[in-house]
Amino acid sequence: GIVSTASLIVGVAAANTSHSQILLSGIAGLVAGAMSMAAGEYVSVSSQADTETADLAKERAELEHNIEYETEELAQIYMGRGVEPDISRIVAEQMMAHDAIGAHAREELGITDMQKARPVQAALASATTFAVGAGLPLSLVFLAPRKYLIEAVAMTSVLFLMILGVAAAGAGGAKMWRGALRVGFWGAFAMVITAYIGSLFGAG
Repeated sequence: GIVSTASLIVGVAAANTSHSQILLSGIAGLVAGAMSMAAGEYVSVSSQADTETADLAKERAELEHNIEYETEELAQIYMGRGVEPDISRIVAEQMMAHDAIGAHAREELGITDMQKARPVQAALASATTFAVGAGLPLSLVFLAPRKYLIEAVAMTSVLFLMILGVAAAGAGGAKMWRGALRVGFWGAFAMVITAYIGSLFGAG
């Protein structure tokens, strides 16, 4: 959201357009980007949900027709994780008696309630995070004078990106300065390219 919207604003501003045109472009970029992210996420996660549904249906059929094989399959999974064979069999039988499809969904298919595909939730989250990110450079169109708009949007957006890079690196246990420089560099690079293209096709 930050990179695409800031680059759009800088590119349009570099084309010597009016303040209102820059604002309109920024708003359009925010809305279009958020909707694009939502649509893409919805389609992607819906495909994942369809796959999960098909896998669970297949697993239910297998449990219905060959319960002994499925019990042994579950026991083999526990043995592969280091549980002794006799204990693995006992655990498998107990899990099958309690919730056979739930046990196979978790252990064999890797499907849990926490990880279950939720298309609408994913779409809303994706659209919201994009809009929040896009709102940061867009807010500067309202605050910064037209004369200094490109510099204000570019520098502030790079600062935002570097802060996010530090946060992401810190959360992942990586070196913070490396994350900050990486995201800051590529964000700045994107804005330089769009500014150059904007100046080539400027209004004069």
